[in-house]
Amino acid sequence: MHCSKKKLSRVFSEDYQIVQKKIFDPRGTFLSAWNKYFLIACLISLFVDPLFFYLPNVAEEACMQASIPLEIALTLTRCILDASYVTHIFVRFRTAFTAPSSRIFGRGELVINSSKIASRYLRKDFWFDLLAALPLPQLLIWVVIPFLRGSNVIGAKHGLRVTIIVQFVLRLYLVFPLSSKIITTAGVVVEAAWAGAAFNLMLFMLASHVIGSLWYLLSIERQEMCWKSVCDAQPKCHYLYFDCKTAGDPERRWWFASSNITVMCGAGTQFYDFGIYGDALLHRVAKSSFPTKYSYCFWWGLRNLRYALVKAPFP
Repeated sequence: MHCSKKKLSRVFSEDYQIVQKKIFDPRGTFLSAWNKYFLIACLISLFVDPLFFYLPNVAEEACMQASIPLEIALTLTRCILDASYVTHIFVRFRTAFTAPSSRIFGRGELVINSSKIASRYLRKDFWFDLLAALPLPQLLIWVVIPFLRGSNVIGAKHGLRVTIIVQFVLRLYLVFPLSSKIITTAGVVVEAAWAGAAFNLMLFMLASHVIGSLWYLLSIERQEMCWKSVCDAQPKCHYLYFDCKTAGDPERRWWFASSNITVMCGAGTQFYDFGIYGDALLHRVAKSSFPTKYSYCFWWGLRNLRYALVKAPFP
């Protein structure tokens, strides 16, 4: 955590000797290394969060259930990444900043008072960083949803999806100022042409990844809407039947055996218009293993994003 004395020429040496183990120079070697690590963690997080949309699976009995192995894997991965965001908050509380008044005279004097650093951070970016760091999806999956029943479960699941989307946007926003800070502060950017091309390619792949995961989630919801349309026309049907936890219920089994729901909500049906989500039914994506469904959805997102870019008008 040693900072370069050359880079700390803006700070009075006698002051910095007292706090050098507690306060980081924004242009120092430690913070430069940390920002690079945290940027990698942010990028990984952007690819992990949309995977939560793949949790619902469709069973042959016309019901939905969550993939427990995928839940465990995503929870562990997300917790590790969340730890990076929490650590970043502590680092921000210990990072000096340049006094705005000193910039007028070109001195760039660093403020190393911990109270002033904390006060400035709390006024500006702290709450934004805190919302991005909270392990809300894990809490909803393991603490809230398992203890809910009936319509409350549906509301909680919608809340989970909204939470994932909001935190994804927050974390995406963090990437751009962080990468800009790395470039301007540490000179990390590789000036070769391939560096910019690689970054743009990564963003393109991320967009395909997000589009594919959203398409899968919406196709699942479309499937459930079709089931509910069939259920509304059958007096002995209940929406709870579409939760696989009720698959062993005798009344549910009798209803399923006497119902033609698998035909009416199957591929090529005339009963319900699935629109762009018909491919998901045709290829049984929701009933496939995770590698298969992810590969197909990613390809779907890549194909449609490429088609949109090709067809987009240019001035």
